[in-house]
Amino acid sequence: MIPSSMELLRSHLSKVRIPEPTNRISKQECCISFDTPRSEGGLYVDLSSFLAFGKEYVGWNYEKTGNPVFLHIQQRRKPVTEDRPVKKPTLLAIGVEGGFDDREPEYEETLDIVILPEHVTIPFPSVELPEKVRIAVDAILISEGAERKEQLASWTAEKKKVSAYAMNLQQINNGIVVPPSGWKCSKCDKTDNLWLNLTDGMILCGRRNWDGSGGNNHAIEHYKETNYPLAAKLGTITADLEGADVFSYPEDDSVEDPLLAQHLAFFGIDFSSLQKTEMTTAERELDQNTNFDWNRIQESGQEVELLFGPGYTGLVNLGNSCYMASVMQVVFSTHSFISRYYEKQSLKMTFEMAPADPTLDLNTQLTKLAYGLLSGKYSLPAQEKQEGIPPRMFKTVIAANHPEFSSMRQQDALEFFQHLLDQVERANAAKPELDPTRSFKFIIEERLQCPSGKVAYNKRTDNIISLIIPLHEATNKEQLEAFHKMKAERNLEGKEIASDEIIRPRVPLEACLASFSAPEEVHGFYSTALNAKTTAIKTAGLTTFPDYLVLHMRKFVMEEGWVPKKLDVYIDVPDIIDITHIRSKGLQPGEELLPDTDSSGEKMEPTHLAANEDIVSILSGMGFNCLHCQKAAINTSNSGVEEAMNWLLSHMNDPDIDDPISNDSQIVELMSIDEASVETLISFGFQEEVARKALKASGGNIEKATDWIFNHPEVSSAVHMNATSSSMQAGDPGVPDGSGRYKLMALVSHIGTSTQCGHYVAHVYKDGRWVIFNDSKVGASVDPPKDMGYLYFFERIDS
Repeated sequence: MIPSSMELLRSHLSKVRIPEPTNRISKQECCISFDTPRSEGGLYVDLSSFLAFGKEYVGWNYEKTGNPVFLHIQQRRKPVTEDRPVKKPTLLAIGVEGGFDDREPEYEETLDIVILPEHVTIPFPSVELPEKVRIAVDAILISEGAERKEQLASWTAEKKKVSAYAMNLQQINNGIVVPPSGWKCSKCDKTDNLWLNLTDGMILCGRRNWDGSGGNNHAIEHYKETNYPLAAKLGTITADLEGADVFSYPEDDSVEDPLLAQHLAFFGIDFSSLQKTEMTTAERELDQNTNFDWNRIQESGQEVELLFGPGYTGLVNLGNSCYMASVMQVVFSTHSFISRYYEKQSLKMTFEMAPADPTLDLNTQLTKLAYGLLSGKYSLPAQEKQEGIPPRMFKTVIAANHPEFSSMRQQDALEFFQHLLDQVERANAAKPELDPTRSFKFIIEERLQCPSGKVAYNKRTDNIISLIIPLHEATNKEQLEAFHKMKAERNLEGKEIASDEIIRPRVPLEACLASFSAPEEVHGFYSTALNAKTTAIKTAGLTTFPDYLVLHMRKFVMEEGWVPKKLDVYIDVPDIIDITHIRSKGLQPGEELLPDTDSSGEKMEPTHLAANEDIVSILSGMGFNCLHCQKAAINTSNSGVEEAMNWLLSHMNDPDIDDPISNDSQIVELMSIDEASVETLISFGFQEEVARKALKASGGNIEKATDWIFNHPEVSSAVHMNATSSSMQAGDPGVPDGSGRYKLMALVSHIGTSTQCGHYVAHVYKDGRWVIFNDSKVGASVDPPKDMGYLYFFERIDS
């Protein structure tokens, strides 16, 4: 006798679980594909593990786990009515509650209970269903899915917190009445970027920006003198007070002041009559880069043919995730990553080998992303435009325990690329022969020669060459001189220069590569041959050439006064390059190595707790919080302004950044350092003591720590580092080698004034043509911006 569907369900009740608050519930996306409830066939939620599966994959889960009972969720699009009212936005965001209406279609949802392997279907809700099943499904439906919790709303500014100083704000009646216009800083001639102190009514200019724009720091200086905490930005105050910019100096953030109307009225301000004249901080972030660079890199003015199919799938922007999208499109255009995660790795095999929760497994999520991008399943020509796939699960896994990459803030594509390679290498540690990151590895050898004539050789592995851009090597100097002359004349006449009239320096890539291997003076080098500090000459070269050569252009530099600036420059990059001339051949006949110990017994200088006031003063002058500046100086052993700034930028969002400085004189020694980073530096041939000091001085960044060691060679000498040691030798099976001829295969371009803001776009050479990957937009490139790259990817040409 064939059992009824209800009898069959009751026989499997022991496999049904009621979710607890701590359970992660997936109900918006398949854990091994990009299927959703809106995909054909819908989504199946396992009522035991609470993982979700698309129609093609739910059977795999039954085979692996034996769990037979699923909640089947299907969403079908409703027809959109043209007269749907448009709501007024209250939040600078798209597609979130209170944001701009992006006219998303509406869907109707159907629910069923499905029992495998027979695919017996029971509608939900149904009074006949066992109570345990009803409770379990209700709990799933009302829960916030794991995907939703981890999803960051696209392009929304972080919600302001109510200031702790707003409700009991002291206001001083000193007779000040603020006029409705004609404002000026009380201490200088600035008439824009003005802030009204809500305690005493003083109008003062804002902070000086890194590029020299902004104010003269008078508002922050006034706070330091008076401790009056809150200021409102004049020009942002209108009848809609929610749009006003209020800043809290002690909280060092934009805040909400619920009593703002009352606080403004105290100084005679009738906000209902004021017109908006200045952008708020959030608006300024969203308004960046509507210039020539933006249009050129995104090919905005071009008739770009949209592309679809395998290898032409876009990635949905999850909220400032373009740095990730651009890097992943390039990485999954390399043979090593395609082979590892697509050609030689089936989805089914990946799922069978995955841990109990495949959403938290990097190899599974990389394979899922590879199939999403390369299979063509989610990039169909029938669509008018690409929807793209949202790499939410991949982002969650790759950013785990990384406070920056797990945030919605924009990040540096270079840092993400190196973080990705590091995590993928670790995930493949058990089978290094499968590790695709090896194709990017190479060995750099640096040669140091002191006046004694003796030399030292140091080797380290790396995956990028970071190139200085020598502006003095520009090939269009005459045009530049004429442009600067015209610009000066226009300035005197009060006229602006159009974007298409701007002349930028053009520097050949060959000149940048030459600067990498050019001799460089190293001052303060401690010579074990002379037992004294001296000036050494350093040169660098590669002992191995990688399968894929990645060149990073140092467009972000420090100007006089330690002001960061982005170089406005074009790099002339040929399609074919040959770097054979920078191969290093190691110790040569007739050369004598420096002794690996010295006779003076010189010790490293002890680390002191007190912050160097010069470093703190310079950083504070840039607008950084004074306490943060002191911590930066202390945690980088007072090494210098650049080291302190690097630490500060890496730790600005630490939960304890505002905690008072400890009196423990060992604070630097106790600073948390990733032990894996220490081990990595040790594997490069550096002693542990040197590695730890370098990581402290570089905010834990391995690349910066390595540079720090080579820029402070006296530290290595002081701890008797063996100058010729290296665990990585040429010919190491973990590092490829071959010809020095390469062809350009991809570039990642950056639009904006800083790597922490703006936008990233990838261009990849595929199937005989250049393709633009701009988040979910994929198209045939008309004019690839080869001269505007931030990262260049070259593929070796086999001889």
